[in-house]
Amino acid sequence: MQRTRWAILGPGQIGGFFARALPRSTHGVLQAVGSTDPDRARAFADEYGAPVAGTYADVLARDDVDAVYIATVHTTHAELSVAALESGKAVLCEKPVSPSLSETMRVLAAAAATGRPFVEAYKYRFGPFAAAFDDVIRSRRIGGMRALAASFGFAAGSREGRLFDPAVAGGAILDVGGYPMSLVVAVAAAAGIDLDELHIGEADGVVGAVDETARARVVAGTFVADLRASIVEDLPKIVTLEGGLGTITSGDLWGSRLESGRTFGVRTESRAEIVTVSTLDPFAAEADAVSAAIADGRSEAPQMPWAQSVATARLLADWRASLRP
Repeated sequence: MQRTRWAILGPGQIGGFFARALPRSTHGVLQAVGSTDPDRARAFADEYGAPVAGTYADVLARDDVDAVYIATVHTTHAELSVAALESGKAVLCEKPVSPSLSETMRVLAAAAATGRPFVEAYKYRFGPFAAAFDDVIRSRRIGGMRALAASFGFAAGSREGRLFDPAVAGGAILDVGGYPMSLVVAVAAAAGIDLDELHIGEADGVVGAVDETARARVVAGTFVADLRASIVEDLPKIVTLEGGLGTITSGDLWGSRLESGRTFGVRTESRAEIVTVSTLDPFAAEADAVSAAIADGRSEAPQMPWAQSVATARLLADWRASLRP
């Protein structure tokens, strides 16, 4: 497999994590950095050793860039993704693809039309942890799915910046609520539940300029998932999945920006065990998933297939809509 020459669009904090992770990937190298501010792009490129810097258009026009990592604010993801795909680049886009389902579908249509890989970057879905977790569900060791409880929340402190700015689709649901929601979708997919059956049963939260805290119950038949998200409160990281024959529990599922999750527990009537897997840099794993898709001529990555991105986008949009006055 040849090396993948990456460009980062959006030289911010998350872009920095990706830049630091690329040397730990198997195939990726940092080639270029793009920004609305060329000087900022140049400073970031110099810091991380990229030879090329410029505007988004400058970077996308180059033929020495194979893939782009989009690390900008939510409201710019779709436009940049479509532009990158139409310029012949593979795309790894930070979650969410877009605040709206229609724009998410537009991005995936562009990927289908161009044949280039497009991958949504829910980093916890890449690596041995997610694979082992899904395997337990598929094997039906804990039986059919009954209930999921999951949350993701932190106290931002200041109410300034993008998290609290409605103009860039700030708020808890899109910033961190996508983690538990995408997990609901992944669990349903592994369990053989029709993703179209998933729907918001009820929801509430605290809404100021943006949704600061939010709760949702997602339902599909007899499967019920209770989710919480917050940008003003630290929430428990424990995830519990209950099946007809047992449970899975983990306080490690989301991992961190530096390391993927390591352990989760599986308990049935006859046995209790701790599943332990190797860890890796989740940003490097995402990059390698895109490299593999390029090499294999695929437009999707199995870790985050388009059907799951679509279902997650639909449910997040419905969750947000349910909290509006």
